[in-house]
Amino acid sequence: MSSDPWGRVDETGTVYVRTADGEQVVGSWQAGSPEEALAYFERKYEGLVVEIGLLEKRVRTTDLSAKDALAAIDHLREQVDAHHAVGDLDALRARLDKLVELVEARREERKAQRARQSDEARQAKEALVAEAEELARSDQWRAAGERLRALVDTWKGLPRLDRKSDDELWHRFSHARSAFSKRRKQHFAQLDAQREEARRVKERLVAEAEALSDSTDWGPTAARYRELMAEWKAAGRAQREHEDELWNRFRGAQDVFFAARSSVFAERDAEQAENLKLKEELAQEAEKLLPITDLKAARAAFRAINERWEAIGHVPRDARPRVEGRMHAVERALQEAEEAEWRRTNPEARARAEGLTGQLQAAVDKLRSQIEQARAQGNDAKAEKLEKELQGRQALLDQALKGLQEFGG
Repeated sequence: MSSDPWGRVDETGTVYVRTADGEQVVGSWQAGSPEEALAYFERKYEGLVVEIGLLEKRVRTTDLSAKDALAAIDHLREQVDAHHAVGDLDALRARLDKLVELVEARREERKAQRARQSDEARQAKEALVAEAEELARSDQWRAAGERLRALVDTWKGLPRLDRKSDDELWHRFSHARSAFSKRRKQHFAQLDAQREEARRVKERLVAEAEALSDSTDWGPTAARYRELMAEWKAAGRAQREHEDELWNRFRGAQDVFFAARSSVFAERDAEQAENLKLKEELAQEAEKLLPITDLKAARAAFRAINERWEAIGHVPRDARPRVEGRMHAVERALQEAEEAEWRRTNPEARARAEGLTGQLQAAVDKLRSQIEQARAQGNDAKAEKLEKELQGRQALLDQALKGLQEFGG
């Protein structure tokens, strides 16, 4: 008979293994010595040890499912329970029991992880739905459209929820996208209609602008071009393929008109600049008539100068007040000289002036007499009052005498 700490072989060749429940028959060995029998079944035990070790490693380091892990444990447990190996089978059972506990713990961890992931996925999808519903009301068509496409990609990368929850959230998400797409299509359809209307309006404006391009009615035509430009801006933009072509025609027609006007105005400006030079010379000639000493000669000379003035055309608008003001100043001097001459030679005016002077002189003489009388009577208060009245009458008399002198008297 042969034995070791975990097994023995009896005299009949039966091999036993020692367990906590007592000895268990491993098998029968007739092919060799008892030592060989024990060595054979010890190798089987070592094989079980290796398999259990590998399974433990897989459970700890890989994503082996709990179902597959428990099936592998059951398979190994069957081999251990079959007692076809010599060794510490109870230790192997204990390792398998701990491995079951580990698998169960890992299963609970994964369950909790899946629950967390599901909760995170729900929150993430709810956030995507909320953002999509907000974007559905946006008028930022390009940016919102790009963001919605990015949200779809994000959605696809998230785990699925339970079918009901996932379907409800997806329905809201899809509805938001559809609502945005519908609004965007309506917007661009309306925009296309507006651009088509703008194209028709601008074609009409171009036709009128081209018809006006050879006009020589400079002021009204320039004003109408300004009105056409205001109408152009108010019409909005046409389709891109039409806008540039219409604008080039519209602008080209204006350029033809304004180039022609500029050419004519340049000639006119040159002519008016020459006219200004001539009128400045005449104004200087007229100013030499001042001061007026011979009214008749000055009047004739100014009339001749003015005839030459009228024969000259327009001058630049900004210079007109200055040069005409010089002529008007000479003309006013002539008028004042004429008025003075008329007053001096008018008999009726002279008679009126002499009469007024006589009346004032009589009043002054009377006041002086009254003053002398009041002082002689010792009435100084009355004399002072009469003195003040005398001052006023004397001032009027002085003024009347001065006017009378203008008549040469």
